[in-house]
This record gives sequence, C-alpha cells and structure tokens, in this order.
Amino acid sequence: MKTDSLEKRAIGSQQRYALPVGAREIIWVRHGSTVAGGGYILPFGELTLSDPPLVPEGHAQAEAVAKRLSRERISQIFVTPLQRTHQTAAKLVDLVGIGPVVIAELREAHLGDWEHEFYERAAAQDPLLKRMLIEESWDVIPNAERMQSFSARIRIGVEKALSHLAEGATAVAFVHAGTISEVCRQATQSRPFGFFAPENTSVSRLVVHADGHWSLRSFNDVSHL
Repeated sequence: MKTDSLEKRAIGSQQRYALPVGAREIIWVRHGSTVAGGGYILPFGELTLSDPPLVPEGHAQAEAVAKRLSRERISQIFVTPLQRTHQTAAKLVDLVGIGPVVIAELREAHLGDWEHEFYERAAAQDPLLKRMLIEESWDVIPNAERMQSFSARIRIGVEKALSHLAEGATAVAFVHAGTISEVCRQATQSRPFGFFAPENTSVSRLVVHADGHWSLRSFNDVSHL
C-alpha cells in the first residue's frame, strides 16, 4: 500500500513540459522508408533530385507517427518538394485537417555525382564514403552541395517555417535525415556529423525561444514504432 501511494505521488508530481513564453516549437520527422536505387528523379532548377516513393513499410511508419503526433496541438505542417515527405505527412494531414506548406530550402543535401547512386556506392564500400565519414563532410563527394551552403540553406528554411508560426505554436516538418542532422547541429553547435543518420519517421524537437536562440529537446525518438 505504501509503495502504491509513493508511485501515485511520483506520477502526480511530474510536471509536463510547456513552451517558454514567446517560444515556438518545430517537431522534425524524417520520412518513411523508401524504394532503394535510382530511377525516381525530380527536376529542380539546374539539379535533378533523387525522389523515390515510400515502400509499404514506409507507409506503415507514417501511420504510426501520425497517430502519435495527432495528439499534439499542431498549427502547421511543412514538407519539402520531394514526394517521400508528402507521402509521410499524408496520414497526419488526414487526421488533423491541416494542409502542408512546401519549404524547398528544407530538402535533403544534394550529393552531386552520387545523388542517384549513394546507397549503391555505400554498399560497394566506396573509399570516398569512408573519407566522408572521417572528415564529416559531404564536400569530398564530387560536385556535392558544399557543407557551408547547405547549412545556410537549412537556416533559411527554418526561418521560413518560423514565419508561419505564432508565439506558442507547434508545427511538424516532414523532412530528411541530412536536414534533421543539420538542424540539430546548429541548435547544439556540435561537430558536423554529431547527429548523423536519424531513423525513418523518427521525431526530434526544436524549440526556438523568444530571443531567437535554438534549443534541442529531443533527437531520434522512435518510441511509436
């Protein structure tokens, strides 16, 4: 009886997190699992972007994260131009009735000569991949988007997302592994690959405070899977 009473007291004493006054929150969700390999291409200005759709497992992941996030007080949903983010967001869009806003700047890093064959190169253990991981930079990949340019683009994308949010609001952004990693890096000032490879439909939370500074509440939460 005494133990039961202590457990109830412990549960009752736990205070739920609340956004600080004037802050806004963006919940970052990586897209679901996709079709492997090339053949799915989106023309994007002078670039062609790898644009594979979700596989059935990816749709199941999307449904699981949508059920979880539908309990949040969401005021906006963001996606990138790539179909895997639209498909992952679709379940949540249906549940909460909020149409997504496309923010092009939040798309994945462009991998230059490897854009449509990254996973094949990785499977073949290309020496450049090992060098990329050691140096923590995509700059070693021929014609890849420069790390500095990618960082600046993501910052612009986050600011565009924030422009849609009132103080105290929460949004969900369905994006990509590289995007989430860079947001987390900027929030914590970590080394370049300090938040490398978040999992499919993982949840990470960024709080932007009234004075403009960023703080990371969580990273790579997949408890819904």
